[in-house]
Amino acid sequence: MSEHHTRAELFRSLHTPGSPLVLVNAWDAASARIVAAAGARAVATTSAGVSWSLGAPDGDVLGRDAAVDLVGRVAAAVPLPVTADIESGYGATPAEVGTTIRAVLDAGAVGVNIEDARREAGPPLRDVPDQCARIGAVRAAADAAGLPLYVNARIDTFLSGTGGLDETVARATAYLAAGADGFFVPGVVDPVTIRALVQAVPAPLNVLAGPGAPAVGELARLGVARVSLGSSVAEAAYAVARRAADEALGAGTYDVLADALDYGTLNALMR
Repeated sequence: MSEHHTRAELFRSLHTPGSPLVLVNAWDAASARIVAAAGARAVATTSAGVSWSLGAPDGDVLGRDAAVDLVGRVAAAVPLPVTADIESGYGATPAEVGTTIRAVLDAGAVGVNIEDARREAGPPLRDVPDQCARIGAVRAAADAAGLPLYVNARIDTFLSGTGGLDETVARATAYLAAGADGFFVPGVVDPVTIRALVQAVPAPLNVLAGPGAPAVGELARLGVARVSLGSSVAEAAYAVARRAADEALGAGTYDVLADALDYGTLNALMR
């Protein structure tokens, strides 16, 4: 069995309801190594952080090649399973999504997030048959490669304000039947709703957490299997850059930098 296959099996095993996998999303090799050094069991990318770091806005604007290249850099930087946020698949058709998956696998990823939000004109979410076809293409590409890729189906009903619990459960059920392994519902932090999702859908639930969300321990008690921090870590890092710029260009001082990771620590992580 290859190391790639072994990491894929390991990553799959980490999704246990009640004992959630915590993912502090990275956007480059350095942030991935920082997360790994803190004791993470796996590393996830954030499409927003990746896009911003490469000079593009989030939302299917960054091209496939640039996104896959970054996934490869992260996968090469850490001895951990890596799951890639591939937005809606970097392709207009299911066949093109399959091309993305083959490239992501070649880059070393063992999991993907694929979302049902759509960026082109029309409704904010893809219709269910269309998204099922795209998820089916993800699964087919992974099966053809002989890799047990973990497919996390992101459902943007709550985030977009276009659906509630019933619509979310219906989409999750359809996406799981199409080949997804788990489902991700960003925008939900209410314990009652989280519990309802856990009870209604027999698959690992991923919750997007941050300030104001229940702590990991409470999410575990609710039956959550995966907790992601998403783009918030990159946002916090860029907030430090802005505060440093405001201070240096305003007061002419540098106090905001007092708690920075020192050069030696960061440089050692990259050796």
